[in-house]
Amino acid sequence: MANGLTILGISGSLRAKSFNTFALRAAAELAPKDVRIVHADISDLPLYNEDMRAAGYPAPAERLRGQVRTADGVLLVSPEYNYSVPGVLKNAIDWVSRPPDPPFSGKPAGIMGASNGLFGTARGQHHLRQVCQAVNLLVMARPEVMIPKAGEKFDADGRVIDAHTHDVIVRFMAALADWVRRFRA
Repeated sequence: MANGLTILGISGSLRAKSFNTFALRAAAELAPKDVRIVHADISDLPLYNEDMRAAGYPAPAERLRGQVRTADGVLLVSPEYNYSVPGVLKNAIDWVSRPPDPPFSGKPAGIMGASNGLFGTARGQHHLRQVCQAVNLLVMARPEVMIPKAGEKFDADGRVIDAHTHDVIVRFMAALADWVRRFRA
């Protein structure tokens, strides 16, 4: 997109019918017209190992680093595991955050999450914000999207069926586009 934005979307869940991947897909569909969401695949990243990195980034890590580098912004959409960040997402962040020239540094970002629980990933997002601060991702503070009872908000094919959730994602994506534009120049 010549004048549009490209935002790299990363789902923190590898599950085939993940509510967070559904939410990421909804974000892509409900984003402003000039925003393109590219979905990053983190399923093939090896576990972070400094010896491996020192020998040269493995191809999946280099691919993800390149995707982050060329995106205008990042959207992290993640479940909450044990009150915190899922290991696969933390692993992806670890690979991207390492030198040289860590591509997350100074990149604008947004966070969303969906859960079957009542808190809708509130605790996990709190930890994710701490991790993002450590790697210098510039996370938008508001609005927040924490989708509770996600099984009631998406149909079996992953489409948003709840009007409130739909509207929250629309508002969030408009705000994220504005946030990313602030840093684009």
